Formats: sequence, structure tokens, C-alpha cells
Amino acid sequence: MVPGCSTSLPPVERQPICVLLLPAPLERFILRDQADDLLRADGVIAVDPPRMPYGAFARMPLGVGDAVAARQARRLVRTLRRRAGEPRVVVIFHTLQYQLARAVMGLCPGCELWYWRWDRFERAYDATEKQRERLEILHEQAAERSSTIVTASEELARLEGIAGRRAITVPLAADSFPAPQGGDVVAISIGHLGWRTDWALLRAVSERLGDRLVLLLVGEWHEEECRDDPDFAFCREAANLVWLGRLEDEAAARLVLCADVGIVPFKVEPFNDAALPYRILKYARVGRRTVAPDLAGLRTWSDAVTVAADAEAFAQALLDGAGARTRPDEALREWALAQTARAQDEPLWQRLAQIGIDTRVSR
Repeated sequence: MVPGCSTSLPPVERQPICVLLLPAPLERFILRDQADDLLRADGVIAVDPPRMPYGAFARMPLGVGDAVAARQARRLVRTLRRRAGEPRVVVIFHTLQYQLARAVMGLCPGCELWYWRWDRFERAYDATEKQRERLEILHEQAAERSSTIVTASEELARLEGIAGRRAITVPLAADSFPAPQGGDVVAISIGHLGWRTDWALLRAVSERLGDRLVLLLVGEWHEEECRDDPDFAFCREAANLVWLGRLEDEAAARLVLCADVGIVPFKVEPFNDAALPYRILKYARVGRRTVAPDLAGLRTWSDAVTVAADAEAFAQALLDGAGARTRPDEALREWALAQTARAQDEPLWQRLAQIGIDTRVSR
């Protein structure tokens, strides 16, 4: 292995190599897919960023930066020659890597520089005016020294052309970004995610529908209540269950707008059986029905609920609700909006009046 490198080569005596100087660890590098592609070649290796971040070069005098880069380059080249081969190409992905790359080239006769520009680094919005001046200097030096300038966009290539330099455009790739097919139905759950949740039911539905389902889980989840439940562990890892955590009502309501149907994924047991889950009314206020197990308390709002006897019926009910996000149930919405606190409290107002309490509202 080459210390500080993301990949290594069999020990071959001074074979020519291409060195990718990564500005971030490979797993967090924005161009990871393209780096991974190049790293398939035996003669290409990737070097992780040094302990001192490249950003430090923007804050130190140029001469000090050159001295620091020279020390780093000597260590790096010794390691590369001993373990991998002789650098013939050094690839940088940010302007602030230029000083190190230049030092490496100074130690490796015939080594050329590739400058990969996927942004206008010299115009960094988080840099001070003085740092931008430094970035501009290093950019010009890197671009002039490069044998190959690679740009992510045609506009970046055009800007290099204005400066009298030729660039090749290599747009971005997103091979590692998931591309699920389906998403036939988007469901949402709002509320507590812990001991009262039927994780076995959610697991079964997740497995049955696969990529046909996207389930948004809004609310705090409680590892301490479910850590020993294998179905909970499965749901935490399932790709079609999206855990969003606790959200304010304004954000949660907008997510309900993005969903076709709401769910109440409660276990069928005495504690849950008599309850009337608040979320049913929340879903209905934006015209979304609720799918739930057969719990007696839900019958209070039976017109807003589709009861599912088991996981298979639950999954089918979700599919039956597909498309509601583009055609919400307006009658259901009107019903829900009428369920105001004043309307719901009417029996209490009547009782107050019966026992002689002044029910006039003056504040």
C-alpha cells in the first residue's frame, strides 16, 4: 500500500504513473465517480489530502507555502518511487493544490500537470479579498503550466479560451447516485417512531413494494425503544424508507402535499386500539386519505381511513392511493377543515351553559 493513497499498485520498478491529488478523501470527493473510473487503470493512483488541509495555502505567504509544499513533495515522491512508480502526470482538482503539484514536478523531470476545473475556484464566495488575489495568482500559474486543462462545463472552457488557453470539456458523472425505478406511490408517516410502531408491518410492506414505494418518515425515532428489534433495524436501512426526523408543522405539511397517502403504522394491541391518531386529520386537511391497520379508535374518522387487515392489504391500499398528490380529495379536505376546535368542542360548550357557566366570549 502507498501511505496516503486511496489505491496501490504492485511494486513495479519506476513505471510511469498518473497521480490524482485528491482535495478530499475519495469517499467524499465530488468527482468520485470519474476518479474511480480513472483508478481502474494500473498506472493511476490517488493520493489523499495531507494532514494540513490545502486551504491553509490560501492563508500563508507564497514563499512559506512553497517551502511547505516542497517538504510535502519530497515525502510524497519518495513514497511513490518506492511503492508505485515515477510520476509522469500530476492531476490537481483545485487551485490551492498547485504549489504541491509544482514541487512534485520539480522533483520529477518530464512530469506534466493536468488542471481539472469543475468550478471557478479563484472566485470563491467564502474567500476574503486577499485570499481571492492569492487564488487568482495560483490559478493563472496552474493554468499556464498545465499541459491539459480539463473543465466541467463549456462555459469554463470558454473562459479559458478568452485567456488564450485551450481546454477540454469533461462534464460530470453521477454513476454512484442511486437511480431507482418506480416510485409508484409516495406515502408519509408523521409522528412518534418507536415502541408503538409496527416495524414488522413496515418491513413487510417495504419488501413487497420495493422501489414502487417511497415512504417519508417524519418524526423522532427512538433507538432506545427498538434497538433489539430486527424489523426496526431493517427499516433503518431500507432504501425506500426515508427518515427525515422531527420537522416543524409548516415543513411537514408541505411534505404531505408531496405524498399520495398518509399512514398510521401502529401495532394492533390494546394500548393502540382505542386511540384516535391526530395525523389522520392532518393528512385529511390537505386531501390525503390514511391507510391504517384495523384499530377500533380509527372508526371515529372512518370516512378518512382505509383499513388494511394485513401487510398485503396495506401494500395494495398504498398502491390504490397512487397519484393522489396530483388529484387530492377535495371533499375530504373540506370535511377536515370543518373539524375546528370550536366545532369539536360544541358538546363542552353546551355542557358549560347547562351548568350556568358564562360562555360569552369577550377576549
